Amino acid sequence: MIGVFDSGLGGLTVLRVLIERFKAADFVYLADHAHVPYGNRPSEDIIGYTRDCVEDLFDRGAKLVLLGCNTATAVALRRLQQEWLPKSRWAGTHNVLGIVAPTVEGATQTPWAVTSPQYPQKYNTDTIGVFGTTRTVSSGVYPEEISKRCPKVIVVQQICSELAGAIEEKRPEAELEHLVRLGVSGLLDGTNGMPPHRAILGCTHFPLVEHLFRKHLPPFTRILSQPEVVSDSFEDYLARKPHYLNGNESGKLTLLTTGDPSDVSEKARVFWPDVPAFARA
Repeated sequence: MIGVFDSGLGGLTVLRVLIERFKAADFVYLADHAHVPYGNRPSEDIIGYTRDCVEDLFDRGAKLVLLGCNTATAVALRRLQQEWLPKSRWAGTHNVLGIVAPTVEGATQTPWAVTSPQYPQKYNTDTIGVFGTTRTVSSGVYPEEISKRCPKVIVVQQICSELAGAIEEKRPEAELEHLVRLGVSGLLDGTNGMPPHRAILGCTHFPLVEHLFRKHLPPFTRILSQPEVVSDSFEDYLARKPHYLNGNESGKLTLLTTGDPSDVSEKARVFWPDVPAFARA
């Protein structure tokens, strides 16, 4: 069984692609609506909530949990991997991954394990744009990790503070396009008007408006949308570590929330029109 965690519903964009890739695997998705949004919470709270939800997923039978949330990944993953998991009862048998690493791999064309510049990446002088929420951008995780592998690459970040909420609230297309246009314009202000060679959509809500980013970015800008990039990396990871699948999977899907299941199920239709019903965690 594979667990997928998010503070809210954006992780469903990743989950849907994973389900298509691994049709026979069992998945359990847990959304922490009791504490959403994470972005305005102290780091220690985010780490604690994320740890509790990962442990819940482990208790439910998941051997591998993917944090399908940029904020949880940026703030909590390293602490969970380096400090909590090695001392827990799950040490050596379970693991937790995030969505930043595969995104950085896709942006730099460098394996995550390579943390020093290699030829030809160390001579790469491209510009990479990152569109994200306030907390993800302020964490600095994308510039930090990209610069380890491609030190000459220019990383320009742009906060799209209202876009995720507008998507979830089903705002009109014209309003969503306005917010995307503002985000792209803000990013271009940081590049002196030069469009990026690659653009990271660093929020799992943003794939729902990828077509609007495509509309306002030039054709040569490659858009890195996390559901596809993360699923590619996850597929490679499980090919190397198949023991995280139980071997008796049946394609079962369980959707859980720490909030109100009926309310969450209704909101989830923005991300997945025929989404199965959520249950209370």
